[in-house]
Amino acid sequence: MKKAELMDFDKALELYEPVLGFEVHVELNTKTKMFCGCANEFGQGANTNTCPTCLGLPGGLPQVNKQAVESSIRLGLALGCEIAENSRFARKNYFYPDTAKNFQTSQYDDPIAFDGSLTIELESGRLVTVDIERAHMEDDAGKLTHKGGSTGRIQGADYSLVDYNRGGVPLVEIVTRMIEGGEADSPEIAKTYVAAVREIVKALGVSNARMEEGNVRCDANVSLRPRGSDVLGTRTETKNVNSLRSVERAVRYEIQRQAAVLSAGGTITQETRHWHEDTGVTSAGRPKSDADDYRYFPEPDLLPMAPSREWVEELRATLPEPPAARRKRLQADWGFANLEFQDVVNSELLDAVEATVAAGAGAQSARKWWTGEIARLANAAGVASDTLVDPAQVAALIALVDDGTLTDRLARQVLEGVIAGEGTPADVVASRGLAVVSDDGPLIIAIDEALASQPDVLAKIRDGKVQAAGAVIGAVMKAMRGQADAARVRELVLERAGSAE
Repeated sequence: MKKAELMDFDKALELYEPVLGFEVHVELNTKTKMFCGCANEFGQGANTNTCPTCLGLPGGLPQVNKQAVESSIRLGLALGCEIAENSRFARKNYFYPDTAKNFQTSQYDDPIAFDGSLTIELESGRLVTVDIERAHMEDDAGKLTHKGGSTGRIQGADYSLVDYNRGGVPLVEIVTRMIEGGEADSPEIAKTYVAAVREIVKALGVSNARMEEGNVRCDANVSLRPRGSDVLGTRTETKNVNSLRSVERAVRYEIQRQAAVLSAGGTITQETRHWHEDTGVTSAGRPKSDADDYRYFPEPDLLPMAPSREWVEELRATLPEPPAARRKRLQADWGFANLEFQDVVNSELLDAVEATVAAGAGAQSARKWWTGEIARLANAAGVASDTLVDPAQVAALIALVDDGTLTDRLARQVLEGVIAGEGTPADVVASRGLAVVSDDGPLIIAIDEALASQPDVLAKIRDGKVQAAGAVIGAVMKAMRGQADAARVRELVLERAGSAE
């Protein structure tokens, strides 16, 4: 996709003020769909999790998923929202192949949650409060796969396939009010806000929150207005951005693109736009007006919902520690420097490190293994680090290093065995015979052989050049297949060299 003309980002901010808005869609991880009993499972065979209700066939009647309502209320509370005493579903009518019913069951004028706010902290320490207009429930659409063409999109495709498994999956859509004053931080605000929402839903346990699977998706609205003007500019809506990095890049790109268009005397079309990860650009989708006629009307097959105040307060009592407060507590408890802690957070390994520490490991050791060797193996396998190995296994591995059973080098081999399904770290040590040799007898034999084969090195050690012992230590470690404590080998080398005739 060819890039449009872009204005330098700093120049764009000299001329225009960005105004942002976000709609974050959160898929709930209920066992079944929003209005039927079909399984809510990702990655199943196409069109296997469907029924007459979620396909909109005659005779299919919806029933509200109570767990989805509970999760929506908890999410609304965590976002500081008021919970409506009465809310109802409506039919949002539109025609598209991925919506088998030809309407989406959503909430229009009576959302479950409204009037909230979320304060986020940028890397500079700046605090930004994002006002939330509403968080409403709805069901998701199916998924279209466009075949042929070079972009994977409908333009230029030979044909399209539709999978309705996702159709009917429960969603919460979180809609912000306008965000003004973001200035040069606007792209970071976008990334940080979506990251904060994702962190909250993970902490609540209401969503798997895997952006790569579409569990959390963001529609980013961007408009520019001339400096000194009170008149809002025309906005674009970049749809379904599904990574934090992409949200940041898409907002920056739209600021630069719109500034170039406006400064050249052009006008911005109010439209949806698509984000292209490979080329880092947005492209036009369809024109969109605030007056889109979806012909909303109350869903006739579902009663209004009236959660009791007692139930709402019971759910409020289940809310976990706010993620921002948790991060501050953990960093203090672990004694991590800012960069060390940010490394863990950016790697999305906070939960894994916390669980490893809870299982008995030292915080620094847990950080080293998760952000080092485990991350390397996960990257090579193309999977998330926290899906590769269990924190309890990592803690057990660290314990074997701490008590001298393993060196770091041996522990890496043990880790590979654990990941390969060979059992616990102790099982792998036993089956592969990887424990450090703690008996000095075999070490002394290997040392004497190495000294005898390197008389020049022996002479240097005797002359006080102890650094020459490195050659002998290396030979001994090789002979012991790495299963020796290098520090103990060094002690014995110097001792044997002094006593050798």
